[in-house]
This record gives sequence, structure tokens and C-alpha cells, in this order.
Amino acid sequence: MDIENTPDHTRDITPGMASDTKADMASDLDDPLDFTGRVVLVTGGTKGIGAATAQAFLGAGADVVVCGRTAPAALPAAAGREAFFVAADVRDPAAAAELVDRTVERFGRLDVLVNNAGGSPDADAATVSPRFVEKIVALNLLAPFYVAQAAHGAMRTRPGGGSVVNIGSVSAHDPQPGTAAYTAAKAGLLALTKALALEWAPEVRVNHITTGLVRTGSAASVYGADGGASVAGVVPMGRMAVPADVARACLFLASDLSAYVNGADLAVHGGGELPARFLAAKSASGQV
Repeated sequence: MDIENTPDHTRDITPGMASDTKADMASDLDDPLDFTGRVVLVTGGTKGIGAATAQAFLGAGADVVVCGRTAPAALPAAAGREAFFVAADVRDPAAAAELVDRTVERFGRLDVLVNNAGGSPDADAATVSPRFVEKIVALNLLAPFYVAQAAHGAMRTRPGGGSVVNIGSVSAHDPQPGTAAYTAAKAGLLALTKALALEWAPEVRVNHITTGLVRTGSAASVYGADGGASVAGVVPMGRMAVPADVARACLFLASDLSAYVNGADLAVHGGGELPARFLAAKSASGQV
């Protein structure tokens, strides 16, 4: 194609960019991972992925609020500062709204919400109680909706808006036995992310992280007595994720580096899991 004969709107727009826009972009990217002056709320932020995420934002300069149903023995801390704790059961819409209100009351603003609270023990779908299903769906789908709703109210009128990051699971894409209620809820969270991204942009961006196998303090109860060491062989990266891997993805999605990223599903699972037939063939040949 002869570039000189193409319409102006198909050319590289950078040379014609207004100087003030260039300056704004340069300013935004001077240190895009510096969250000094920003306020971050991490649900379920007292342990595991949530605690690592809180520590990452504290280390990046943010003021961080974490919540849980009970106060932990020690709060996430980094760079000589500690997270602020609010007791809340985010499955309760009123408690979710109060959590956001207390965050704004304490720090004067809210810039980032990380919907991390979630999880489920394995359960047989044929015999599991309705009460169990309700609790799992409430924790993994309804709670993120309730907190995001309240956060949207605090973010949308602020200059610069805000960012919501929903922590999902590979189960939403690839269900496993014993996770029917959890899988349904996490699939709903992914769909909710995309729906909110459509409704709330440009003031509030909403994105999703698909996590895979993560080595946390409870890994032994989930992945076996070796804490998942044997399970790591099914991951293309050769290891399970650690909470910090997910935390760093949260920093990216909440930062100016992803200012045009909205409604995205970022996979943080090391490439997923190797197909069973591949592993079976390697096992039969003595390679594993």
C-alpha cells in the first residue's frame, strides 16, 4: 500500500498528537506503578493472595484497606506501613456498602478495589445442601457485585475515576470435579466483569484475573501433603503460582500502564494445565 496516498486517518497519529496530550502521557508513565496518594481496598486481604496483594500496593505507596470477618493476628505490611482493617462480611450488601463508606471516611477517597474474597471446599454436587450452594455463590459472585456497586459510587465522580479487579479462577473456564457451585459462581464473576466494564467505562475500569494453581498457606489441604509440589508438574511453567504472581498482575491492571484495558480477562495460571493425554503418554514412556 502506498502510505502517501492513504487517507490521513489511517496513518500513524503520533506525529500529529497534540503536545499537551503527549505531555499527559509522559507524566502518567513516569512511574506508572507508583500508587502514592491512592487508596486501595482488598477484600479478603488478610491472608493468601489478598495479603500479598495488600503488601504489593503498600510497597507501591498506596494506602490499603483490607477486610475479613475477623481480625488477623498480624495485618499486611510493607515499606514501614500497615494495612487498615475493617471487619466485614461482604456477602451482606449493607456490610459491603459500609466497608466502602469506612474506607472513604478514613482516607477520603477510593481508587482501586480488588475483589479477592472467595473460595470453596470440594463438595459432591449430587448431595451438597442448598445452604452450601447459597453460601458459595454469595461469597464468590454476589459479594464482589455488592462491593463493586458501592465502590462505583465512590469512584465514578472522582477525577481519574477508578479501577476494579476481580480475582477469578481457571474453574470458570475448565471445571473440575467437586466444584460445581464454585465453578458456576466464578463463571458468573467473569461475565459480571465484562458486563460492568460495558456499563461503567470510562469512569471506572473493570477487569478480571483468571488464577490457576496457587501455592498458599492452605495448599496442603487442597493439593496434597506435599503442598502441591507434585501437582506443579502439570503446569507448563513448571511450578505453581505464588500469591505475589497474582499481586503483581493486580498492580498492572490498576495502574496507568493499563489505562485502556477494560473488560479484560488476564490469565495468571502459568499456561494452564497440560492435557491429560499428554501426561499419560509421557508417563507410559517413563518420562514422568
